[in-house]
Amino acid sequence: MATYSVSVRLRRTVVEERYVSVPITEALLQSDPDEDGARRLDPDKLVAAAIRLGQDDADWLPEGREVTMHPIQKAP
Repeated sequence: MATYSVSVRLRRTVVEERYVSVPITEALLQSDPDEDGARRLDPDKLVAAAIRLGQDDADWLPEGREVTMHPIQKAP
């Protein structure tokens, strides 16, 4: 008796988290001071610096895992 199968492409997403300490430097400040002369942190520069610090694989902690159907279904 013949048997048949169907290939289904799955995707597993692993979510990890990590805290990084971003040193406050002149490079993270806004280039133009506010009206009161204060120079504040530039949020975009802060996020970019944090992402650079998190590029290595050290100290990441698993937060969750999910297996779902891959949106593109093609035969292997």
